[in-house]
Amino acid sequence: MMIATEKAKAKIWTDEEFMALPDHGDRYEIIDGELITLGNSGMEHGNIGIFLGGLIEIFVRQHRLGVTCDSSTAFKMKGGNKRSPDISFVSKERLTGLKRLPQGFFDGAPDLVVEIISPGNTFEEIHTKVEEYFASGTRLLWIIHPDEKFVLVYHSPQPDRLLRGDDILDGEDVIPNFKVALSDLFRTLDF
Repeated sequence: MMIATEKAKAKIWTDEEFMALPDHGDRYEIIDGELITLGNSGMEHGNIGIFLGGLIEIFVRQHRLGVTCDSSTAFKMKGGNKRSPDISFVSKERLTGLKRLPQGFFDGAPDLVVEIISPGNTFEEIHTKVEEYFASGTRLLWIIHPDEKFVLVYHSPQPDRLLRGDDILDGEDVIPNFKVALSDLFRTLDF
């Protein structure tokens, strides 16, 4: 009688298999060989994402700094996982020599990662993502918490600053001169 002592091998997903997954409005990540469905995030989450992502994209294009991507874009992490931040930015230095963006996935993490907390997120899940992003090349990361109306700023797997109230979110040396007031991110409807 044989006793199984090893964990079953995780599936190795090719870019083609991952990109061929059905598009039912779901977002996916591959974590340790397992396909994870991220699901929907809610209207407030989506509005913050489109507002901030739009501001970053306009600024980045005007200043020819690199490329901004939305949450449907997956990045290949150093350990093989594919992560999809809510907003991401890759600097032009890392795109040198390309005439067109990859149709598949970018090798490595974005220079800037933005994760917007959803009600279903756990602290452990977010912390694991943060560690993996920095291990794969991220230089700046913002965790946005819509319910508590704050932003955590990271330059490593440990947060450096807590921003709230009238504070300004700054692109620092990753997106030089980019700034947005937190009061614009966490607006109160007034129409």
